[in-house]
Amino acid sequence: MSGAPTIGGWLRAGAAALEGCSDSPGLDAQLLLAKVLGSDRAALAAHPERPVDAAAAAAFRALLDERRAGVPVAYLTGVREFWSLPLAVSRAVLVPRPETEILVEIALERVPPDAPCAVLDLGTGSGAIALAIASERPRSRITATDVSAEALAVARTNAGSLGIDRIRWRRGSWFEAVPGERFDWIVSNPPYVAAADPALLALGAEPREALTPGSSGLEAIERIVEDAPRHLRAAGGLAVEHGADQGAAVATLFAARGFADVRCVRDHAGLPRVTLGLISDIHRG
Repeated sequence: MSGAPTIGGWLRAGAAALEGCSDSPGLDAQLLLAKVLGSDRAALAAHPERPVDAAAAAAFRALLDERRAGVPVAYLTGVREFWSLPLAVSRAVLVPRPETEILVEIALERVPPDAPCAVLDLGTGSGAIALAIASERPRSRITATDVSAEALAVARTNAGSLGIDRIRWRRGSWFEAVPGERFDWIVSNPPYVAAADPALLALGAEPREALTPGSSGLEAIERIVEDAPRHLRAAGGLAVEHGADQGAAVATLFAARGFADVRCVRDHAGLPRVTLGLISDIHRG
């Protein structure tokens, strides 16, 4: 890469360096070089002939090394887009995934745009889900919880940057953060990867407690489904993201707790991704 003095040269060299360790080496190289140069991808494409000084080149090489070691681009740039919202991210939170936008879509289909609705986002992390819903449903009353003070700090930062001040941020483990409160809809993207799943090896840079709840991967979902009826209003609903191989097990948990109209929604890759259901009065206690 020492023979790549221009933007275009460094982009080519960076993409080549990331081959085999990234699904999108060219895009990753663009995002990392834009970060180093304080620019954007459009400017890089418009001026490939511009030189890159030694300090910027060294910083770019360092970011490439981290990316090759498996660090997500979002941690290296400090930002990730979700629901067209630019979100700050740090290693205190998971990197928001595109498939989680399915959970937002489900909520927006059921939360009316012209009437107040109480929504709870459990395990909010960067605040991605809560902020996406709030941006589309300004009349809703949204509460977002997380057990991690560091994660909530990231979420509050994102809310401030986006000018969204209608979300109540609460610290605590699942429903411990909202004792005695009831909501119209509860949504959650909890940890659901089994502790022995080899997929965790590729996710080593992200907070493990936000990825796996225990040996089965269902521990957090089990707790949420068990306790949700006590925090739902009449005809309220719960929607939970889960692994592609967990749909049947999660549907069984919903049914056992008295949820009706239980169904699973597939993500854009066609994989089972979110299970939801409604609760009746007789099962709210």
